[in-house]
Amino acid sequence: MMQNKKRFVSSLFGALLLTLMAVLTVSAQQPTATPTDPAWLAFSAARQYVQQEKKVDLTLVRRWEFYQDDWSTANAEHPQRAAGIDGCVSTKSIVLARPIFYGWTVIIVSLRGETYVTRVSFDTRDVALCDIGVSRITNAAQATPVPADSSLPAPVAGSAAIGGFELGGHVQAGLVERTVNAMRTAGMTWAKLQVRHDTPLSYATNFLADAKAKGFKVLFSMLGDHNRLAVDFDGEVKTFADRAAALAAAGADAIEVWNEPNFAREWIRGQVSGASYVRLLAPVSVAIRNANKKTMIISAAPTPTGFYGAAGCTEDGCNDDVWMRQVAEAGGAQYFDCLGLHYNEGTTPPSANSGQAQASYYPTYFFGANTSRGQQFFPGKPVCYTELGYLTGEGYSRPIPGTFGWAARTTVAQQAAWLAEAAVLAAQRGVRLMIVWNVDFTRFDDDPMGGYAIIRPDGSCPACIELGKVMKK
Repeated sequence: MMQNKKRFVSSLFGALLLTLMAVLTVSAQQPTATPTDPAWLAFSAARQYVQQEKKVDLTLVRRWEFYQDDWSTANAEHPQRAAGIDGCVSTKSIVLARPIFYGWTVIIVSLRGETYVTRVSFDTRDVALCDIGVSRITNAAQATPVPADSSLPAPVAGSAAIGGFELGGHVQAGLVERTVNAMRTAGMTWAKLQVRHDTPLSYATNFLADAKAKGFKVLFSMLGDHNRLAVDFDGEVKTFADRAAALAAAGADAIEVWNEPNFAREWIRGQVSGASYVRLLAPVSVAIRNANKKTMIISAAPTPTGFYGAAGCTEDGCNDDVWMRQVAEAGGAQYFDCLGLHYNEGTTPPSANSGQAQASYYPTYFFGANTSRGQQFFPGKPVCYTELGYLTGEGYSRPIPGTFGWAARTTVAQQAAWLAEAAVLAAQRGVRLMIVWNVDFTRFDDDPMGGYAIIRPDGSCPACIELGKVMKK
């Protein structure tokens, strides 16, 4: 499994984690600290552990590498070892092995050239120093990347993804007075509308004109017909590209090309993969560019999930990190300006990296880890959060449905404070655009969209006030 992992080497000089995973080697440098970044916390825990165990000084190191890892299966070369964080430690008995199956693998190379391979749990409380399979892990860094599909069209140049951090909101339908007032109070300058395959283009262009007249930029999150995609892939791609080009020509400021295609419910069952998505993204990108080079192209944000376990993908979908790696390996980065991400399962402040309400840990529950999860595959690309929200049932007469029970204790006050903090951290992390999910939805049943809304059932909007404080110039 290790031979297939994508490896990353961080520069130890300058903006270390603002350009995550740029492959550089430097000598005798003090790693630049980014104290709230999950990868930095993992490195710090690994370095401290190695220094204690090996009695070495790693204040200065030659280089360090890291990636998110899955230890849920035993090492094929040492099947007698237990799965988990201690599966790479020969001196750790199976009886004492800790049942921790996901985290960071961190490789540190000292100034003298010694290589230390460690495993660090996502909460950084547990560290293991490996002595099994070390050479195999190190050699994996030399793996040949998968070549891009030579049949893809040549990308068309554009320079839309420039400028500083901006805030927006996903609106249910029209920009009515209450919605507009809430968005202006929050400091939002973007309005997002989802345009499905059956949404009349006239409806979208009317929304665009209205939003522009009211001073908002517009992001269209476009979604085609995945059923038709399964029957006539090229035909549906052509239809989708034509619709996207029409909205770009009408003056769309940004277009997100599809929505959550790492799930079969939005893609072709049995064919979910990043490479398959790039086959659609490439011609659609070219069509948008030819229609309007100023329209920012955002890659489809995948659903943040680890549902598909160690396999990474099944016929029903792919884990978001696996899917994004596939997009990168297929050459997808050349066809978009901004990396689309979603974040909607948070139950802690954005600066936290532990303490979530869910039964088990997963990195997509935390804003920092979720951001790093996407950035690692596309160094240098800005991030566009096309959905970022916190769910709370406060103010509704019925309880949050069981499948969303992890949010049962989140309050409206926390939603407001966390969204404001997320905006601050997003700006610091190089995020280009943050779209709050959502502004004014009211549905609250088995799919409690209204619980994410910042306009609450009583008409108040605490999040608007808190966001407005941090967005003031």
